[in-house]
Order: sequence, then C-alpha cells, then structure tokens
Amino acid sequence: MKIRTRLTLLFTLITAMLLSVYSVSIYYSSKEAREKSFYSELQNEAIAKADLFFRSSLPEQEMHKLYKNNTRTLNEVQVAIYDINKQLVYHDDAKVDYVKETPEMLSQIFQKKRINFFLNDLQVIGMVYHYEGKTYAVTAAAYDQYGYEYLTHLLTISIISFFSILILIYLAGIFLSKKALNPLSEMVTQIKKITAGKLQLRLKTTKEKDELNELAQNFNGMLERLENSFDSQKHFVSNISHELRTPLAAIITELELASEKDKTKEEYQETIQYALEDARNMVKLSNSLMDLAKASYDPNEISFSEVRLDEVLLESYTKIIKENSGYKVSLNIDESLEEHQLVIQGNEYLLQVAFNNLIDNACKYSPDHICSIDVKSNAKILLISFTNKGNMIPSEDLEHIFKPFYRSEIPKPEKGHGIGLFLTEKIILLHHAKITVVSDHNDTIFTVIFDII
Repeated sequence: MKIRTRLTLLFTLITAMLLSVYSVSIYYSSKEAREKSFYSELQNEAIAKADLFFRSSLPEQEMHKLYKNNTRTLNEVQVAIYDINKQLVYHDDAKVDYVKETPEMLSQIFQKKRINFFLNDLQVIGMVYHYEGKTYAVTAAAYDQYGYEYLTHLLTISIISFFSILILIYLAGIFLSKKALNPLSEMVTQIKKITAGKLQLRLKTTKEKDELNELAQNFNGMLERLENSFDSQKHFVSNISHELRTPLAAIITELELASEKDKTKEEYQETIQYALEDARNMVKLSNSLMDLAKASYDPNEISFSEVRLDEVLLESYTKIIKENSGYKVSLNIDESLEEHQLVIQGNEYLLQVAFNNLIDNACKYSPDHICSIDVKSNAKILLISFTNKGNMIPSEDLEHIFKPFYRSEIPKPEKGHGIGLFLTEKIILLHHAKITVVSDHNDTIFTVIFDII
C-alpha cells in the first residue's frame, strides 16, 4: 500500500472515530434531554388536570369528552387521581387504563412523593397532589411521539452526515496527500535516472524548510560522497595497477634477459637480487594494501580496547630496527606522564601499522637514517612527535603529503609507493585523533595528537 493511500485511510479512520464519538454523544445527550423534558411535561399536565378537576365546575363527563377529542389529534396525557385510601377519584379513561395502578404503586407514590418510570414505550409519572388539606396520588402517562420522531430524524441526519463527511474527507485526503507527496513522486522519478554512470545527477531542491527538501539535500550530499568515493576508487585502482605493473615488468624483463644469454654465476646472482628486490617491493605494497583495507572497514566492525601507546611504540621501534639494521630510533617518554595518560581506546594492530610507517618514513628520508620519537602531554591531549633531520619538504608537497600515490616533482633516491602516509592518516582519524606535519630547513616533524581518557 502506498504512503498516500495509507495516510488517506488513516486520516479518514481517525475522522470517523471522532465523528462517531461526537454523533453518539449528541444522540444520547438529546435522548436524555427528551426524557427529562417529557417527564416535566407530564408533571405539568398532571397538575393542570388535577387543578381542572378539583377547582373548576367542569363535570367529569365533559373532561372525558375533552380527553377523547384530544386523543384523536395528538397523544393526549392520560391522568388518574387516587385518594389517600387508594380509591379512584378520577380517570381520563378507565376502560383503557395504560398504567393500571396497583396498591403497591400508589403506596410508593405516597411514600416517595414522586416516581418516574417507563411502561413499554410510555413514560409514566406518579406524584402527590394536595387540595383543601387532603392528599391525592396523581399519575400521568403518555407516548412522546414528537420527541421520538425528533430523535429518529436526528439519528437519520447523523448517519447521512457521517457517511457524507467521510466520503468528502476521503476525497479531500486523496487530493491533499497527492499534493503534499507530489515532490516525493518527483524525487522517485529523478532517483530512477541516477545510475553508477550518472552519479553527477542531483535532485532538485527548493528554499522551503520542509522535511522533503531536507531529504533531497541530504540525498544530494550522499550522492556527492558516493561520486567522490567512485572517483577516488577509480584513481586508486589505476594507481595500484601502475604500482604493481612496474615491479612485475621489471622482474619479467630481468628474467627474460637472463634466460636469453649465458651469464656468469655473479651475473645470475645479480639478476636474482634485482628480482628479489622487486618482489619484496611488491610484498610491501600488498601488505600496505591489506592494511589499508582493514583501516577502511566500518568503525563498528573494528574491535577497540584499551591500548597503551608506549607499548605499541616500543613494538614498532623494535620491529623497524630489526628489519633495517641501518636505522637508528630513539624513544623519549616524558617522565611526568602518568600511566593512565598513555592509555586510549584503539586497535593495537592498526596503531602499530601507523607508527611503523611514521618511523620508517622518518628514517628513510633522513640522511643519517635517524628518527627521534618524543611523547609528551599538554593539558588534556597527548602529543607523539616523530622527528628526522634532512631536507625541507616544499610547502606544495606538504599540502598533498597525505594523499594516496602522490609523487613529488623533486626526484628522490628513496623508493616509496605513496600509500604509507595516506594509510597512517586514515588510521589516526579512525582513532578520533589528528596528525600534523611541519618541515623547515633542519627538521621534519610529524605529530600525532590523542585526547587523554
């Protein structure tokens, strides 16, 4: 069921419930008012008949004629009068006695002074009447024809109005929901045109501050991010292909040349060393790509726990020194730091990958292959600095240093794949931290800033 139909039916149902409550309340309040009003009329009629009987000189036969004449044109009230001894004093029509008063009923009237009750469709009132020091019981009964006709008419009008209003509400609901959801239908039409090859398309937005316009703006923002992600992915795949193709081509070329000519043992060994070096570069690149894939997981899928940064730094320090005997690394931790200041919520493996890259970069691009690591605290943040001495990094390169596969225009003898710093920044940001870089004529400093728990 479409939202438009569901909203219309829901709105109609709520209206039907409200109308039902209103109509039932009106009907029953009118029914109760009619009943009370007719009891009051019966009382007035009973008093009038008793006054007419006792106070006027009108004979009883004339009162009977008056009653019978009135019953031909309207529902005349039938009145009966009894004395204190429960003897009949007067009756409008004893042959057609509606009430059929019993001694028990008369006793109840004398005791309670007034009683009201229904007798089938008739309403009956019994009351005490005083005349010249004597007490009488007067009963009056009649059928409220006009009152019941009014209630029937009210019920008919209510039912007709109820269904008429529901039909109108339903039609109005269809019209209004269609008008209100028309922008949504247009969005659906526009969204169907957007494909992987047409991510540049956007939904139309207006200056209205409603939910649909907000939805369109957020959807456009999502498309913007998807388009950037697709472009980055294409660029990334292109660069990976190039990075993998280069060492593979070198290995193939070296092996083909070695197989075409007879060479000395030393020349074969040299060829093997070249091939091994290219293979190791491919392994490093593959490992970097695997680490990048892990760092690109949904943060909810990466396990975080309490990690001591000094222990992770020590492991990275040991690993780099072991793999590169020519590298020199010094780790300096401020003695004023307390143990809890070195603890963060993080992923130990990914943090070690980030620190390995920073240490390896610092040693690789330093003429003396020395990296100095300093751990300090400042207020509520922890600063880890990786410093190396060497040539200054140009400002135009600093702006792009964390971009994947970025190559400086200044040729360097050191080999790299352009993934390490990009991966490092991604891991640092994943841990809700920041990384900065400063380079001058003497030092290049990468600083990682963590919030202290």
